[in-house]
Order: sequence, then structure tokens, then C-alpha cells
Amino acid sequence: MSTDLQIWQLVLHASLLVKGVMALLLLASIASWMIIFNKRQILARAQSAADAFEEKFWSGTDLGKLHENISGAHRVTNGMERIFEAGFSEFDRLRHQGRMSPSAMVEGAQRAMRIALTRETEDLEHRLNFLATVGSTSPYIGLFGTVWGIMTSFQALANVNQATIAMVAPGISEALVATAMGLFAAIPAVIGFNRFSNQVDRLEVRYDNFKEELSSILERYAHGIGQE
Repeated sequence: MSTDLQIWQLVLHASLLVKGVMALLLLASIASWMIIFNKRQILARAQSAADAFEEKFWSGTDLGKLHENISGAHRVTNGMERIFEAGFSEFDRLRHQGRMSPSAMVEGAQRAMRIALTRETEDLEHRLNFLATVGSTSPYIGLFGTVWGIMTSFQALANVNQATIAMVAPGISEALVATAMGLFAAIPAVIGFNRFSNQVDRLEVRYDNFKEELSSILERYAHGIGQE
């Protein structure tokens, strides 16, 4: 309790600029933790959805029926479902136009799936740049508050004939709290950014592999149609 009380006293007795730095770092830390918890849930759901869709896709279900079930549900798709729906819808549209070569139908489906994959990756990466910014800048912002606080403490000794460590220690302690808060905001943000970036990269590779597999299936199907 005494330690907590001393820290609060140091914060309250800090200069106005140092208080502003501390408030900024506190807000950045709160925002980072909100993004971390939210992104953790989003990526966990994306992983589970990918597992469930792959199991359904490779179960031998007819792709036309699978597409009808997804498009007929009238809901927003994401992940592999989003890529599959985009590719198969474009392939089906081009197939019904007639006079389209098999390669043209496959290329159209691939183009639609690339766009869907890009949008899906952008959704997964959303707000990760904020974590990177907090992780890289918070220590320097805290250091700025510390330097300013130390400068203020030493300037207060300008008119003192005999300076002692006891006279500057409180001011330096107040300033060092800003550095501690900078590290407190930066460390979770850096850990969260690295972990989530790795998960997004693995999901992106998984989506890209699925796109290539679906392209191969559609290519075989398109050539089968052309031979009929």
C-alpha cells in the first residue's frame, strides 16, 4: 500500500508536461490492451472457422451445393468461405455466359480469389500497426518525460547555494515514472504485435494454399466442361 501511495504521490507532484506524457502513455496502454484482447478473439475465430470450412470442403460435398448453402445463408462471409464464395461465384458467372475458354474462367476465378484474399488479410491486420507504433514510440515518449522532469528538477537548484541529493531525488523519481510507464505501454504492445503478425502470416499462407487448391479443382472442372 505504501509503495502504491508513493507512486501516486510522485504522479500528482510531477510537472504539467510530465503529467501529460503519463496520461498519453496510459491511454496508449489501455487502447493497446483493448486491441490485444479483441485481436486475440478475432484470430481464434478465424482459425476455428478455417478448420471447420476445410473439413466441410474436403468431405466430398458437391462444390455447387456448398456454394448454394453459403450464398443462400445471406450472411457476411469471411476467411476461406469468403475466398471460396468469391472464386466460385465468378467461375459460375463466367461459365453461364458461354463462349468462355476454360483458361478464361479459371483466370477470372483466380482474380476474384486474390481480391478476396487481400481484403481478408487487410481485415486480419487491422489495428496491428497501432500496436507497432505504441511498441516503438512509447519508450521514447516516456524518456522525453523523464528528461524534461530531470531538467526541471535541476533548474530548481539554480538559486540554491548548497545542493543535496535529497533536494533533487523527488523530482528525479517523478520523472522516472514516465520511463516506467513508457515501458509498461511498449512491452505488451510489442509482444502482441509479434504474436498476432505471426498468426496472420500463417493464416494468409493457409488461405493462399486453399486458393491454389481451389484453382486446380476449378481448372479440372472447366476443362471437363469444355470437352463435353
